[in-house]
Amino acid sequence: MSIINLTVAIILIALIILVITVLLKAVRIIPQARAGIVERLGKYHTTLNPGFHVTVPFVDRVLPLIDLREQVVSFPAQSVITEDNLVVGIDTVVYFQVTDPKAATYEITNYIHAVDELTSATLRNVVGGLNLEETLTSRDKINTELRGVLDTTTGRWGIRVSRVDIKEIQPPHSIQDSMEKQMRAERDRRAAILTAEGQKQSQILTAEGDSRAAILRAEGEKQSQILTAEGDAKSAILRADGEAQAIQKVFHAIHSSNPSQKLLTYQYLQTLPKLAEGDANKLWFIPTELGDALRGIGNAFTPGNLGPDVEEQTDESAPVSPIVDTPVVRITEEDLNPNLDKLDSGIEIPTDTATETTNALDDSTR
Repeated sequence: MSIINLTVAIILIALIILVITVLLKAVRIIPQARAGIVERLGKYHTTLNPGFHVTVPFVDRVLPLIDLREQVVSFPAQSVITEDNLVVGIDTVVYFQVTDPKAATYEITNYIHAVDELTSATLRNVVGGLNLEETLTSRDKINTELRGVLDTTTGRWGIRVSRVDIKEIQPPHSIQDSMEKQMRAERDRRAAILTAEGQKQSQILTAEGDSRAAILRAEGEKQSQILTAEGDAKSAILRADGEAQAIQKVFHAIHSSNPSQKLLTYQYLQTLPKLAEGDANKLWFIPTELGDALRGIGNAFTPGNLGPDVEEQTDESAPVSPIVDTPVVRITEEDLNPNLDKLDSGIEIPTDTATETTNALDDSTR
């Protein structure tokens, strides 16, 4: 009995293990962004989407899951010959996504390797029609052509190429040295041009500043000369007005005092020494009226021509009356403030006074 019971227990345990194994083989859970291909008896049966699924154990076989997310693959540098026969190394980066798991499984053996080889071949075709300079400056054009060719070819593989980028372009070392020298020369040329432009602008600004300063100085000198001339004119006008008023005062003082012939003769003799003033005067002429003036002054001091008061005066200390009785002349505020209107209109001399002066001079000359 014990042996039979032990055998039954072993069989039950085996059956339980078998059931558990079958259940494990039948139940499949597909994670998000994954897909599973189910083959039944070696033939494609269905595609398992994310979620819970039950398969037939020992009949259905689930292939390795396929990633449905966008993948980024960086391919190594590819040696490419340009149109001008220069070998350059180009690194590319391809962004693609599996859109049809069945086609990616059955249409191509290894779609990543296929994309790498297709990228290299397409890159050689595109860059082969460009020279080195165009290759270095036309990355967007190369990327667009690569993406178009790859997207068209990989569409039947269940793959969508979203983007292709050229990561690096490596020209030969000799070309790199030449490019560096060229860029250095270009930078030096631009620096020289900028320096020349700066000097040109500086000279232009300096010249404009000098011109403006000269104009301002000329304007200042002009205004200064105008003000100086106006000051000199006003000063001359004031001096002339003062002299005119002084002459008028003297004129009125002389004619109001009624000078005699003796006084005029005496003043005439005092004026004669001024003719010989100056170091440059070597020869001077005596007027013919000098004799008459001397006779007139001599007659003035003879006893017969002296007045009765003078002849009778014997005391030397007695005061002598002046020859001309001149009134006291006082300077007023009007004399100190010159009148410009009077200067402009001229000095008015009374007609009677002028006539008396003329008669006195005629008497003196006789």
